Amino acid sequence: MTKPAEEQILTDNCRDARSVPLSTIEPGASVRVVDVDASGRVGRRLQEMGLVPGVEIRVVKTAPFGDPFELRLLGYKLAIRRSEAAHVLVMPV
Repeated sequence: MTKPAEEQILTDNCRDARSVPLSTIEPGASVRVVDVDASGRVGRRLQEMGLVPGVEIRVVKTAPFGDPFELRLLGYKLAIRRSEAAHVLVMPV
């Protein structure tokens, strides 16, 4: 399946040195999703949870040992593992 033109332009323009894995972002930071770099079950699940290009995310907090961590996006809170977040490329807003 091909991406819509607007989404493809966003992905192509933003996948540069400023994009980093979501797993590296500290609590309190706000970022925008650039791409979900996963296929199969993991990629589909991340996208179903709202982690799609263009969505703004705020990292709320991390668990005591750093995994999982809590995100705020699209009006709800989401907790995901760092291994899953490593597949989500983001850039600062």
